[in-house]
This record gives sequence, structure tokens and C-alpha cells, in this order.
Amino acid sequence: MAELAGIGQYKTVDPKFVRSAKAEADAMKTLGLTKEYIESRGGVNASGFYGDSWSSSKNLTPEEYDAVIKGALARGLTGAQVGGALNDATAAKESGGTVNVQTGQWSGGTRSTGGGGGGNVPSGSKTMTYTASDGRTFTDVNAYNAYQSNLEGKQAERKSAYDLLYQQFAQYGLQSLVTPLEGLIKEAVPSSEFTIRLRDTDAYKKRFAANAQRIAKGYRALSEADYIAQEDLYQDVMRKYGMPASYYQRGEMGRQESFEKLMANNIREDELADRLSLGYDQVINANPEVYQAIKDFNITNGDILAYVLDPEKAIGEIKRKVTMAEIGAGAIQAGLSTTAARAEELQRLGITKAAAREGFQNVAAVLPRASQLGDIYAKQGMGPFTQATAEAEAFGTQGATEAAQKRRKLSELETAQFSGQTGVGALGRERAGQF
Repeated sequence: MAELAGIGQYKTVDPKFVRSAKAEADAMKTLGLTKEYIESRGGVNASGFYGDSWSSSKNLTPEEYDAVIKGALARGLTGAQVGGALNDATAAKESGGTVNVQTGQWSGGTRSTGGGGGGNVPSGSKTMTYTASDGRTFTDVNAYNAYQSNLEGKQAERKSAYDLLYQQFAQYGLQSLVTPLEGLIKEAVPSSEFTIRLRDTDAYKKRFAANAQRIAKGYRALSEADYIAQEDLYQDVMRKYGMPASYYQRGEMGRQESFEKLMANNIREDELADRLSLGYDQVINANPEVYQAIKDFNITNGDILAYVLDPEKAIGEIKRKVTMAEIGAGAIQAGLSTTAARAEELQRLGITKAAAREGFQNVAAVLPRASQLGDIYAKQGMGPFTQATAEAEAFGTQGATEAAQKRRKLSELETAQFSGQTGVGALGRERAGQF
């Protein structure tokens, strides 16, 4: 034991040296061996073997010995159970098995029976099993190592696929669509399915809602990049034409809901520009009277241009609104006024811009005198002669026949009273279909 005399001068002591000394002391105490005898056998190593009987191919090396102890403790074994694990590992190696110096687990060979050779000490491991990260168990350490390595490789592949998908959507500010998929990294889901899983989420379907409509109408779904690029093109066109920001404002996750119908119907940005141009040509750049009628009818530029965005009824609705405004402009040009309801009624009856201009001019020519005579001859039972009365005859609307009869009667009364000297002009003229 002379080697121990100088131990105090070292800061640390090799545990193998300590175990070797303890094994030697135990042999001397329990077996009654002399130090000389032990030395003649080559001493006792850290695994408790005499030097002349130890074999690296059959007995535990100090590294294996340490690994078995650490592995046993990691599995919750204590006391004699740790000794049992050492006995089992030793028996396994002696009979041709191997011990993993990283895990302390052994495979192959024949483990000791009866609990570590003493008969009253429970064995460290009757059946050694290895559990992979997905819960699958193995009894062969090599098979376990290969399987676990494969699992870790696939998990790394899924992590890489997730990171790539996250980066792609983050550039559009849509990373929140991807974060719910992070759990797939630890699941046995192939990385090739990540995009499929993403597109099946409710949040994704809401953000790219037009794609489902496109597919239903026979168009291909747009990629996320193409979808967002198309939104930007629509927005550029609307800004160019001075559309209010409400038409292209962004909602949750940058969604521009007003563009979805355009995209669903495969409307290109140049087609949208053509529709807006038509709206401007017919409405915003119209003559002052038309523009004034639009204001009087509380029809805003945006109201009319909004119809341009509806591919199914855009042109018809624009024409209807514009014709209403042109009818109102005809009244203004004649020094008269009218209402949106009356303009819409005349538009439905097929009154055009030219017909409205001519009709209101005739109404303006007849109305002052006819209205005056109507008041004068009110006692004759004919009732007043109003603008509505004159319009009925001028435009051939309901009551046109009665209006014409009333105008002729007033003309006759005026002629009879004043011997035809006055008032015959406009009231006396007959026209085919009008006045």
C-alpha cells in the first residue's frame, strides 16, 4: 500500500486506483490472502480481477466497469442491484457478449442466473431492453442504435422542412400560419406532407380563400407567391385610378377580401384597369350636368366604380347608373329637376340620353303655360297640369294618353277664350308619339 502514502499531494485521485486498492484490501480481509500472494498474481485491478487471470476479451475493462455502474444507477438500481448488474455484464462478456462503454448496457452472451452469483442478490437486469424516442423497444443494442439514429435523422429532416416553410411565409408576414405545424417535427409525419398539412388548416383556407373558388370554377389554384403578387397588382391598379383605400385595405394576415371575387373569376389586372377606365370615361369624365346629377342622386364615384369590380354584372350596372345620371342631366339642361327614382323609372322604360334631352326640352317649353292654364281652368274639373303630366306625354309613360288630352283641352279653352290670339304655340303643336 506504499502507493497511497503520497495521495495527499494530489488534488484528485483516480477512482480506478481507489477501487483497485479497495479490491486488494477486501481480498486480504475476506479471503485471508497475503499482500505477497496478491502481488504474485499480478495484483487486483479496478474490476476485482487478479492481473494474471484478467482478459480484455472476456473480462470487464475499467471503462466498461464504470459504464455498467453509471447505467445501473441511471436505471434507478441501488446497492446490491448494482453489483448484480456488474455480475450480469461480466457473465455476458465472458460468454462472448459485449458491453457498450457509452451506455453500460450489454448484449449477447449468457447472463448469470440466480441473481449475480450469490443467490440472494437480485440481478441488475434479467432482460436488457433499449427504448427509442418513439417508444419502440429493442433487446439488441446495435439494432437500437441504428433505429434511433434513423429517427434522429428524420427528425432533423422535418426540422429543416419546417424552418424552410417558416422562412418562406415569414417574408410575407404570414409565419403565424406555419407555427401550428411545429409539433409535426416530433411526429412521424414525412416532411413532404408539411405543405399539405398547412394548406388544410382553417387559417390558411381563410387567407387564400379565392383558391377554393377558382378550383370550383375550373381554374388552377395559385401558389402563395402568385396569389399575393396578384393582390399587389390589383392594388396598384386601384391606386392608379384613385379608388378609395377601403377597396383594397388589408385585414387579418394581410387578407384583401375585396379582391377575392376578382381572383376567383380569373380577372387579370389589365382587365380590371379596362373596367375602371370605362367607369371613369362614362362617369368621372362625363359632362358637368351628368356629374351634377350623380351628386344629386347621392351616387358616389366609388359607388359606380364598385360595380366595375363585379365581373358578372359590372358593365350592365355601370350603364344603368350612368344612364340614370344622363337622364338627370337632361332635366338640368332644360332648367328642370328630377329625382333618382324618376330617372331610374325612365331608364327602365328605355329612355336614352338623347331621348331624355329632347323630352325634357319639350316639357320645359310646354310646362310654364300649361301649368298656368291648369290653374286658371281648375274649376273645369281637369286638375293641375304638372311636370309629371308633361313628362308622361313626352316620354310615353303611364297616363300619357290622359296627359295629351288634358294639354289639348287646355289649348282649346285658351283658343276659345282669346279667339286664338295667344297661347296656341307650344300647347297647340301635335307630334308623333310626343306632344
